[in-house]
Amino acid sequence: MKIKKIPMRTCVVSHEKCEKKDLLRVVRNNEGKVFVDDTLKANGRGAYLKKDRDIIEKARKSKVLDKHLEVSIEDSIYDELLTKI
Repeated sequence: MKIKKIPMRTCVVSHEKCEKKDLLRVVRNNEGKVFVDDTLKANGRGAYLKKDRDIIEKARKSKVLDKHLEVSIEDSIYDELLTKI
């Protein structure tokens, strides 16, 4: 039987490779709108964060998402990420 490939992605904070389902994705689309992508398939530039409160707080302090998505991230995005843990 054929073994199914598991998609792996890298957390932008910890640089740890994890399964895609264990990460949260934040996307900036062509219009510049930033949102949390629940489907993990939305069009746009995406950044992955591990589902961990410490990782999300570290991303907020270091502004790593601002650098990866090349746009200013509002605190409401981080609050939404914390509710999805």
